[in-house]
Amino acid sequence: YELEKHEVDWITKRLSLRTIGPTIPSMYVDKRVENDNSYGLSMYTPKTDVCMKWLSDCDDGSVVYVSFGSMAELKDEQMKEIACGLKKSNHNFLWVVRESEEPKIPKDFLENITKEKGLVVTWCPQLDVLAHKAIGCFMTHCGWNSTLEALSLGVPMVAIPIWTDQCTNAKYVMDIWEMGIKAQANEKGVVKQEVVEHCIKEVMEGERGKEIRKNATKWREVTKKAMDEGGSSDRNINEFIAKLVNVS
Repeated sequence: YELEKHEVDWITKRLSLRTIGPTIPSMYVDKRVENDNSYGLSMYTPKTDVCMKWLSDCDDGSVVYVSFGSMAELKDEQMKEIACGLKKSNHNFLWVVRESEEPKIPKDFLENITKEKGLVVTWCPQLDVLAHKAIGCFMTHCGWNSTLEALSLGVPMVAIPIWTDQCTNAKYVMDIWEMGIKAQANEKGVVKQEVVEHCIKEVMEGERGKEIRKNATKWREVTKKAMDEGGSSDRNINEFIAKLVNVS
């Protein structure tokens, strides 16, 4: 964090640049803007009632939330390994699987899911889910939006990056922010079920998980402080607006 702050300070002294954000709807972070509780756009229809009702019946911190975003396409083998890893972890899970990806899930896995243990849906209200007290960790492809939401809401992560910037984001999650674990893929680029199981248990149960949760909480507070009145984001926005007013 101190290194990143130093880099930002160095840049802002040399360029007309101000940092703002993270740009998460206010009601999930500082609650300063009433009714600011969504981005105003969703590519899919979330199963909101189903998801939130199911989570409300789960114990605090007991659920692994799994989602690979709106675009990533996983290999059939990878979907099978994730399904088996989730089952072996013996933790409750909420797994978002788009309709186009559903055929990749093993049929026996879907047939044997009990309502008490797991829920598979085509889409969910991610901010509401991540903010729910039942969520213990987030298995994610580390797309920037998902990463930023988990960081802002203090949710530990199991990172399974797929492409583009996601590997860099996953490295930040594990090595810089220290609020998650990157699941190691094999030589074929597939994260095996044993690795999925181990990463979940390490975050949810292990000694390392305690430090990860502590760091996750710290980053949630850093986010709130930045966005709150007088915080760095708040000051920078006000300074930017003031300059625009003076120019006009």
